[in-house]
Amino acid sequence: MGAVYFYHLTRSAPEAAVAMLAERSLGAGWRVAVRLRDSDRAAWLDERLWLGPEDGFLAHGLAGGPHDDLQPVLLGTGALPAGCACLMALDGAEVRAEEAAGLERVCILFDGNDPQAVEAARGQWRALTGAGVAAQYWSEESGRWQKKAEAGG
Repeated sequence: MGAVYFYHLTRSAPEAAVAMLAERSLGAGWRVAVRLRDSDRAAWLDERLWLGPEDGFLAHGLAGGPHDDLQPVLLGTGALPAGCACLMALDGAEVRAEEAAGLERVCILFDGNDPQAVEAARGQWRALTGAGVAAQYWSEESGRWQKKAEAGG
């Protein structure tokens, strides 16, 4: 059973955090799905990732294209693509306990400067840990990522 890592963003932009975590996941040999709540936000993230530094290019695609099965990182709003080992959820996108159980890792990224996003993440924490999923809470408030809490597993 995989673990869910909650990332409380207070300093990093969502696109920078996704790029960093995706690179680490790809380094572990995992195919990554990035789930957002709506297609406009997925298109926004797709554009931001293409505008990243040349030396930090992140191979990715937007779900619904002709080569979805070939994308190491696939951005979308729906079901997990085949072979996915890591799911990243942004903007309060839903993650079910059954999904988490079948993955190596789930990353839930949320804006720590948005009270609604913080409350939504708290709800996800309660729901997932209540279903027996192992979880860790990471914060960058101090200037570097630190594990602040752990539950389950």
